[in-house]
Amino acid sequence: MNKRRKILIVDDEVKVLDVLSAYLSQNDYIVLCAQNGKDALRIFDAGGISLVILDLMLPDMAGEVICERIRASSRVPIVMLTAKVSEKSLLNGLDIGADDYLTKPFSPRIVTAKVKATLRRAECDELVGKPISYDGGLSIDFQNNTVMMKGRRVNLTPTEYKLLHTMAKAPDRVFTRDQLIMSALEDKFDGFDRSIDTYIKGLRAKIEPDRRTPRYIVTVHGIGYKFSAKYDDAAIVS
Repeated sequence: MNKRRKILIVDDEVKVLDVLSAYLSQNDYIVLCAQNGKDALRIFDAGGISLVILDLMLPDMAGEVICERIRASSRVPIVMLTAKVSEKSLLNGLDIGADDYLTKPFSPRIVTAKVKATLRRAECDELVGKPISYDGGLSIDFQNNTVMMKGRRVNLTPTEYKLLHTMAKAPDRVFTRDQLIMSALEDKFDGFDRSIDTYIKGLRAKIEPDRRTPRYIVTVHGIGYKFSAKYDDAAIVS
């Protein structure tokens, strides 16, 4: 059931605000709008925002700046909506903390679906008090930092666990290699972003039923990796 979550849309095009507001309101979200960065940050700082849809090209400041300011103090999901279509722009958006990325022109139905999916992923944080079971026999206890596969404990290295923890808490979110380096490698980083591939290979060897066709840690070519397994309420281990 929708919890009447507040969505902040930041875009200087009135038509975009009107169309998205109409679709999201029909889906029982409370919609707040801003046409510039100053108003966006003021509304966000007032609190209660569950998700931000953020255009990158605004009249007073770059959307990337707004994203970085929000991300400096909050994990509220951010979906970027922009006319910037280059791979470099996409990767930069993900690197500074965006959770998803959509380009203009867009389908309002797709944007609404992305909002729902992103909020579902964010709700995963609310489940970390109990082990979560996924399809295929994998179970992760985020509270006790343990991993089970078909009832048997999997011995992961600290780095392997950090990688799994980072991706599994945001299922289907695509992580760049740089993001995974920051969260898991820290001082072990050797200066090459492809070094993360070695750790992923080791993690897959321990949790994947078939390493040739990964079920959990999926490669997103040209960008990085994502955790793709699904769970539902019935899969939460009591």
